[in-house]
Amino acid sequence: MLLKIIIIVGIIYIALALFFYFAQDLFFFRPEILPHYFKYKYPFPFDEVNFEMEDGGVVNGIHFKVPNAKGVVFYFKGNSRSIKGWGKFSRDFVSKGYDFFMVDYRGFGKSQGKRTEVILYNDAQHIYKWLAKQYKEEEIIIYGRSLGSGIATRIASWNDPRLLILDSPYFSFLHQVRRHGFFLPIKWLLKYQIRTDLFIKKVTCPIFILHGSKDRLIPFKNSLLLKAKAPKKIEIFEIKDGGHNNLPSFAEYHEFLYDILNDDQLYDHFLNHMEGIVRA
Repeated sequence: MLLKIIIIVGIIYIALALFFYFAQDLFFFRPEILPHYFKYKYPFPFDEVNFEMEDGGVVNGIHFKVPNAKGVVFYFKGNSRSIKGWGKFSRDFVSKGYDFFMVDYRGFGKSQGKRTEVILYNDAQHIYKWLAKQYKEEEIIIYGRSLGSGIATRIASWNDPRLLILDSPYFSFLHQVRRHGFFLPIKWLLKYQIRTDLFIKKVTCPIFILHGSKDRLIPFKNSLLLKAKAPKKIEIFEIKDGGHNNLPSFAEYHEFLYDILNDDQLYDHFLNHMEGIVRA
């Protein structure tokens, strides 16, 4: 009888592991798919851009431009919907004098093709190099939101942008998923491990983190753990009572973002390799 129970439990466990392995993209990515003829509409001037990758994939993006721009923000979005809706966040940057660039990951919006962790990085790096032909690297700011925070950190670690801004980041995707799937051998099943904790140590530019104190999806502790990996390069801006999806509704978010983008003294503070602080 005991042996039978052990066998049944073993079968259930293996079934759960297999289900997680093959269905994980459905859990982690919630794309909105758009037809190729869809027309974006925004209140600011923009260009639509398509990148044809060597493997046949296509990455679609939008590029907002302002007169006499101070630089460009390369924005890596979260895991849901498409740039159709995410494009609204351009106002937070064009209003502060910056051009704004965002793409959809493969399988989102008008972007097409196979998506893997390596492909996410390679697509992003290809597009960064395209941006670097239009802007000096010291004019490029990389911004990663939620899922995009790990990808943004990987690209910042490969290049030399002016700043890296992380919005509600995870210590690593592996660490985040383990919180919920601790009973499974996640490290061996997970297709997207996105080791922000390893990438961040190789980033050479100043790093600023915006995180809500009441973020239940990716707890604030993740930012503290990241800071511990590179304390002299990182400053955390804690937004009191902020959750995971509502930071732009807080005045503090915009005040902090303005300081990050425009306060040269804050920038120089990190270039001089001084200790970071937690600011609330």
